[in-house]
Amino acid sequence: MARHFVIPLLLVISLLGGMIAGYVVVGKHSLEDVFNMATWRHVFDLVFAP
Repeated sequence: MARHFVIPLLLVISLLGGMIAGYVVVGKHSLEDVFNMATWRHVFDLVFAP
């Protein structure tokens, strides 16, 4: 039963940690921008631009 709660929680923590490490540490941007939806929409547009 605990496995059904712990594994998704670890996945969410890993996702947040990766976003913060990649955007703040590697990309040298502010922490507030990690949680800004416009930032990720811009990244999505850059990746999937025709």
